[in-house]
Amino acid sequence: MGRYFSKTPRGIVSGKTSARSPYWFGRKGLPGLINSLCRILSVNGPSVIGLDRKALLEKAARLTGLDDTGDRSFFEPLAVLLQSIESDARLNLVGRLCFRGDILRMLCNRLYLQEDRRRYPHIADQVISAPLFITGLPRTGSTLLHALLASDPASRAPQVWEVMYPSPPPQRTSYNRDPRIDKTAGDLKWLGIIMPGFKRVHMIGPGLPQECIAITAHSFISYLFESMYFVDSYRAWHERQDKHAAYVYHRQFLQHLQAFAPGTHWVLKAPSHLFALKALLGVYPDARIVLTHRDPLEALPSCASFTEVLRGAFTDAIDREKLGREIARHWQKGASLAVEFSQTNRMTREPPLNILYTDLIRDPMGVVRLIYRHFEMKFTNEAEEAMLRFLAKNPQNSNGVHHYSLGEFGLDQDRERRRFAFYTDFFGIEPVS
Repeated sequence: MGRYFSKTPRGIVSGKTSARSPYWFGRKGLPGLINSLCRILSVNGPSVIGLDRKALLEKAARLTGLDDTGDRSFFEPLAVLLQSIESDARLNLVGRLCFRGDILRMLCNRLYLQEDRRRYPHIADQVISAPLFITGLPRTGSTLLHALLASDPASRAPQVWEVMYPSPPPQRTSYNRDPRIDKTAGDLKWLGIIMPGFKRVHMIGPGLPQECIAITAHSFISYLFESMYFVDSYRAWHERQDKHAAYVYHRQFLQHLQAFAPGTHWVLKAPSHLFALKALLGVYPDARIVLTHRDPLEALPSCASFTEVLRGAFTDAIDREKLGREIARHWQKGASLAVEFSQTNRMTREPPLNILYTDLIRDPMGVVRLIYRHFEMKFTNEAEEAMLRFLAKNPQNSNGVHHYSLGEFGLDQDRERRRFAFYTDFFGIEPVS
């Protein structure tokens, strides 16, 4: 175990990547100073921070001492992503540094996970049984619901620390005191300093559950990159792709996390699952699906504001109206897919369950009990007590109030109300305003 946990000069886990997380910098403060100095000194980001696929793969091999990447299906999506970053993203120097570091971290993780599967063959035999997936439009309470359900001691959810640093496989006996938890906590402390507003718009911590896009990102077929960067050509390519390979790798990732630290069931979450339910259910045919819903006129500006916080860390070119149009078009399609899935409902063994944001905020434990009854899951006293403790420790707006409006992003209330009328009518969503 020593090779995994000794410190390196950069403070990153030894034997792993020395690449930095994408959450290290924001567009103000230190990053703003760095970018300003680079402009004054005429430092050219692309010439200093290369993003060549072959060079990145070779660098990951040198960092890990490994060269077996397993299935090479990720080569093409990685190439498309890198090209889109160069042509579309308009990254500042800090953005290039962070993006390159995160890609290296993922490539190193892939190498280590492949080596772990060789060393521990039983990882490939792990059965992922009846996982519960939370999906729906973003900013509809899915993060709260995910964290709440993950509080059940019997459940299993991918925590932030083990998704960032998955190798070696987490051990049940040391799960809550793994050194990677403190390492991740140290990484996340930078958020409030270098990405102002992040903690106000999204709940995150090393021991909180992580969204599935951080797992599928390792296949490079993931909505993570569209969330964090302007990558129009990658988005257009991604929309045309079968997502099966991403979910195959997602399953392998869960097998890895589960091998020595099992639970009774997995609790997973990502709004982007809406766009890949066929692929998801092809890999997880017994999946349980929960759909969360909120008035789109509340969800859209909240999503746009969150996306601005993310992307603003890496580029100095934010067009708010363009961002608003992108968010509205994208999630109009997502809403359409939610309706279509609920209308046909031929893919799941158990019917999906719809949850309204207003109900979740008003009576979170009532919603939890409904989910457990719907899927005939055992709801123990221990689970209830753990969830109540979580709610007591994490009151709404504890990190500050997230302010946003449609007008900030060029969105018209009447137009968006008409655009999403089919969705709100179908699910009986009452307008907030």
